[in-house]
Amino acid sequence: MIPKTVHFRIPGPLTSLTDGHSRVDVQTCGLTLISALEGLFAAHRGLRDRIVTEQGEIRPHVNVFVGTTEARSTGGLATLLEDGMEISIIPAISGG
Repeated sequence: MIPKTVHFRIPGPLTSLTDGHSRVDVQTCGLTLISALEGLFAAHRGLRDRIVTEQGEIRPHVNVFVGTTEARSTGGLATLLEDGMEISIIPAISGG
């Protein structure tokens, strides 16, 4: 299988876990979002607990967009990826 490169957009509060980078490129041989996330987590271990639950699901307060579509509406972690796709991790913001 030919490796793909995907581009993760990392929100400001999590850049301390990516050596200050707001964009992280990951190579993956998998076809799905979970494969790309596993590559991201392997390179930046502290991100796993911030993005997925202990059961391996995307945390309720975190939105993950593949391109311009929220991943929960396209198959969640099974969302298919293409080479060069941009994946944005966006934590929910609340206020009062």
